Amino acid sequence: MHILHTAEAGFEAARRIDALPAGHPKQRLHGHSFVARLRGTTDAGWAAFAGGEVDQLRRQLTAGVQVLDHSCLNDHVPSPTDTQLARWLHQRLQGDGLHLQQVGVQSTRTSGVEIDAQGQAHVWRRYVLHAAHQLPNVPEGHKCGRMHGHGFEVLLHARQSGATPVDADQLDAQWAPLHRLLDHACLNDIPGLQNPTSEVMSGWLWRQLKPLLPELSWVTVFETASCGASHDGQHYRIWKEMTLDSAVRLRHAPEHSPLQRLHGHTFTLRLHLCAPLDEVMGWTVDFGDVKRLFDPIFKALDHRPLHELAGLPDCDCASLARWVLGQARSELPALNRVDLHETPGCGAVALLGDSEAALPI
Repeated sequence: MHILHTAEAGFEAARRIDALPAGHPKQRLHGHSFVARLRGTTDAGWAAFAGGEVDQLRRQLTAGVQVLDHSCLNDHVPSPTDTQLARWLHQRLQGDGLHLQQVGVQSTRTSGVEIDAQGQAHVWRRYVLHAAHQLPNVPEGHKCGRMHGHGFEVLLHARQSGATPVDADQLDAQWAPLHRLLDHACLNDIPGLQNPTSEVMSGWLWRQLKPLLPELSWVTVFETASCGASHDGQHYRIWKEMTLDSAVRLRHAPEHSPLQRLHGHTFTLRLHLCAPLDEVMGWTVDFGDVKRLFDPIFKALDHRPLHELAGLPDCDCASLARWVLGQARSELPALNRVDLHETPGCGAVALLGDSEAALPI
């Protein structure tokens, strides 16, 4: 089991992207509300106390972006694209006991860049479509067997490599004909989507886009805000998200630290599962089964004092995520990753193996 600590921080800034073609609107001075995100491992003793890694990483990232806040980014970073900003942050914050596995910069709600553990940049773009569907192969009485609809979201990631790296404009151009086909449509009527689960949709989109966009690295379909599926050409992964309103006290925090006092968070808990695709059902695991099987653990966590849980060394996010992953795998053997955030973007990831360290959901 591996543990990654996560943090995010926002900043307001202006920029010009001079390298873009003449007349491109981003050549003009403009501004964004940026969000910077980090994931990484830490050496023992890096934080002031065991369990203080999230608080330390959040403070370090906030201090790192402070010089950019309410400034012109061109004064700090040559050609301050999202990619160059992420690389600037990586260089500024890596080291001294912190080993960054992923650095991301989001410039709008629908676009950003992730730098993975190998230093590869992945530009991403988010799209919304409104469509109806039903799942024809579910058991009788299953609610998804009825015709219904969603405001789906699709997230496309593509590697930035070569002499002319992929940018958001290119993703938009490749997505446009698919959007015309899928938006305000019944997905079951589209060839290849007769059984339009989230997994089937992510695989179908991969097959449509990969020949046109060789740099495509993964496709993510949000069926709702709290569940969906990803596909990278080989593996299908699903996730289910929920919130916990729980009380905590960090036993290892220094005396007089506010973290030692009884306090609480609305935690965001996200379960990730990876399994082969069931060719008949069209899913890896039924979202309803995930919710049902996890429910006893959820009830042990929600509206509870978590420091009273048996077998829990402390209530920091890493300890909690590790505990959840260990407890839940007996009922959910496909579970291989747990994200737990105490505040937006700030928390820990517990995962089995290395393959999902860069998955940016």
